[in-house]
Amino acid sequence: MTLQVSEILLAKRSEFQDVLVFKSATYGNVLVLDGVIQATERDEFSYQEMIAHLPLMAHPDPKNVLVIGGGDGGVLREVVKHSCVESVTLVEIDAAVIDAARRFLPGMAAGFDHPKVTLHVGDGFRYLQENQGAYDVIITDSSDPVGPAESLFQDSFYGLMHAALRPGGIICTQGECQWLHLDIIRSVLEASRKIYPVVAYAWASVPTYPCGNMGFVLCCKEAGRDLRRPARRFSREQEAELLRYYNAEVHEAAFVLPQFTKKAL
Repeated sequence: MTLQVSEILLAKRSEFQDVLVFKSATYGNVLVLDGVIQATERDEFSYQEMIAHLPLMAHPDPKNVLVIGGGDGGVLREVVKHSCVESVTLVEIDAAVIDAARRFLPGMAAGFDHPKVTLHVGDGFRYLQENQGAYDVIITDSSDPVGPAESLFQDSFYGLMHAALRPGGIICTQGECQWLHLDIIRSVLEASRKIYPVVAYAWASVPTYPCGNMGFVLCCKEAGRDLRRPARRFSREQEAELLRYYNAEVHEAAFVLPQFTKKAL
């Protein structure tokens, strides 16, 4: 994917990574971390909606939600669309990402100011160690498994998320691209199945990500749950008003995998 740069809006080195925001000719403002595109104003909604609504709609009554990473605010924007959610905490290690989103990605950063939201700048690994049995849904919106996000792909991290869930809780993590990273995906799923009784893999179309798609790993603490079918649904009117990508049919379709992926996983 090649984007034409119209203007550099921000270029800095934070404590953790290179942070770049540029205005593109066709995809709006673009957030780039360590040289990798994280979000564009044109297509970010597909990723944000899917990583948020897949686990939230698979849970019958999510009250307390934790988002690890997601410093651009997009996941928060989606989580607070659920009236049943009483509180959502975002833990982002790099304050520079939050600041960049507030300045240059206001459509995503809108979630930061919602009254149900609590922001915590710090390490997600440590936060989980200190908050066990607290959350109905945990969403890990991380960059690729290098740099500050590397620990978020380790077996121990999935164990910590399991301990931080309430009974029946669900996690959803960024699950890489099935065209490029099947070995990583297989490793994560195998490790997850040793911890969680229910594990599933879904994917969505995101044009500016490698090969135009991104996967999601979903796990549930309760045996017998079917993550592939929504436990709750927005009304058709809500889907039309609140969403641009996710709906109940897309939820089920997201778990239908190409044959090469099914065979590998």
